[in-house]
Amino acid sequence: MRLRCYSTFILLAGFPLVAAHAQTAPSPPSFFDTYRYTAYTVYDTTSLDPPTQVSGVGGTLMLRPAGTYEKRFTIPGNNGPMLFKQDGTFALAGDSIRFAFRDQKGADVQRGTFRFDPATRHLTITILGYPAGNRGVYELVAAEPTPPATVPPAKTGKKRRR
Repeated sequence: MRLRCYSTFILLAGFPLVAAHAQTAPSPPSFFDTYRYTAYTVYDTTSLDPPTQVSGVGGTLMLRPAGTYEKRFTIPGNNGPMLFKQDGTFALAGDSIRFAFRDQKGADVQRGTFRFDPATRHLTITILGYPAGNRGVYELVAAEPTPPATVPPAKTGKKRRR
């Protein structure tokens, strides 16, 4: 009987260590982050042309847990880069995403789908276009975290006399 109680004690005594170790495991990457645009493809069903892969895209998309976003998207244009700036809210439901914002024309909404791969930090957003069937596909990757700024240590030496 004493042996059985002792082995139970060892098992129970070791359990908090295992549980504590499991709690310190790194959490999966968050969907909410700042992303960098890497590609943009336009699908136009009214044309027989293949999808247009727009080269030279750039900018960022910041998605916050509170449901707000900042989009800074640039594409090359005939007279230099064109900047698309949107600040608004977004909502997720399953694999659907909805962006609501105000621009020069007033309130607007864009709807589509998204796919997020936490292992590669890759995000694909497909925005539905008009007429039905048209769409824009944005490829993004989470931006590398910026290391915190470091302040050089204060000099503690004595001043030299001349």
